[in-house]
Amino acid sequence: MTIVPVTSADLDASEVSWFAALCSDDYRQLGVPDGDLRSSWKHCSSIVQRAEDLGFRNVLCPSSYQVGQDTLSFVAGCAPITERINLLAAIRMGEVQPIMLARAIATLDHMLEGRLTLNVISSDFAGQKEDSAYRYRRSHEVVQILRQAWTQDEINHQGEIYQFQNVPTEPARPYQQNGGPLLYFGGYSPDALELCGAQCDVYLMWPEPKDQIAERMRAVNARAAAHGRTLDYGLRVHMIVRDTEAEAREYADHLVAKLDDEYGRLIRERAHDASSLGVSHQARARELADQFGYVEPHLWTGIGRARSGCGAALVGSADQILSEIEEYRRMGIRAFIFSGYPHMDEAEHFGRLVMPHLKTCSLPHAYGRVPAGMPATPLGTGERR
Repeated sequence: MTIVPVTSADLDASEVSWFAALCSDDYRQLGVPDGDLRSSWKHCSSIVQRAEDLGFRNVLCPSSYQVGQDTLSFVAGCAPITERINLLAAIRMGEVQPIMLARAIATLDHMLEGRLTLNVISSDFAGQKEDSAYRYRRSHEVVQILRQAWTQDEINHQGEIYQFQNVPTEPARPYQQNGGPLLYFGGYSPDALELCGAQCDVYLMWPEPKDQIAERMRAVNARAAAHGRTLDYGLRVHMIVRDTEAEAREYADHLVAKLDDEYGRLIRERAHDASSLGVSHQARARELADQFGYVEPHLWTGIGRARSGCGAALVGSADQILSEIEEYRRMGIRAFIFSGYPHMDEAEHFGRLVMPHLKTCSLPHAYGRVPAGMPATPLGTGERR
């Protein structure tokens, strides 16, 4: 399988991350609400703390208008209760005025002493429906403004959506002085790939058959190359790992044993991205799966019956999961964002069975990721851990 060029040189290590269920997405059995697992500061922050204890290097803190908690507030609250783990905060481009967003991000980055990373999202706002191409143009402009706020003395931007002139950046300088927090991004449309290739650092993908993932990596790599840039690549996928494959498959069956398909449809449709191209690809994977829901020997699509977005899990023994991770790494994937149900319990299984056998790292900044024409400072004071 074709290996896609990557920015990071130390390919013997990977960024292994977990997931904080901010958006009411935690169950013992899918589709069966559980009050103990509801989205709350107490529950979700305990997931973050346990992920740090287990050695995960980052944790995705998602964003949703329909359910859950405010992401930036949650990440701020995690700063004093964590020491090593990075926080991957999902931010919706344009939701907050860009210069004010730059200030909020800079404050968070100082609170976390450089442990902040960002997941760029371009979806609709609550109560609004906008053209997809417009949303990605808006994201382009927001990221350009953020980059200026993080690397220059003044913000000067004359765009279709935002116009700023001679705005000092002193309040918006982040702790990370080598270009600001890393930008992770996931999207499937041509406009999405252009945004990632031109502006972002890590291209995140949802689980599909490996040949389709490789095709997607080649497509976004071409867009990055057109801008003189290279990217890192990441996979967001659920996890079910047990001592034996039989136990893992049995648990997968248990997870959906009480799922009502109509209720599952309602769960999927409450998400703002329910009609996106990426979600349609997840639905297509379910259609291609065998009678047990497997589209590849260890890639199970059953989770997508009750979840919009990432809708498949790696299922198997520790050795099988390690082999799957290694195969993805050979493809050029450097970052993994795992999750499982319930999130605390599955993190424990992964931490016991798989984590001791993985060499992990935090993805580094690289000068080549900075968009053409934007300055970058060398690693030094304020570099990421």
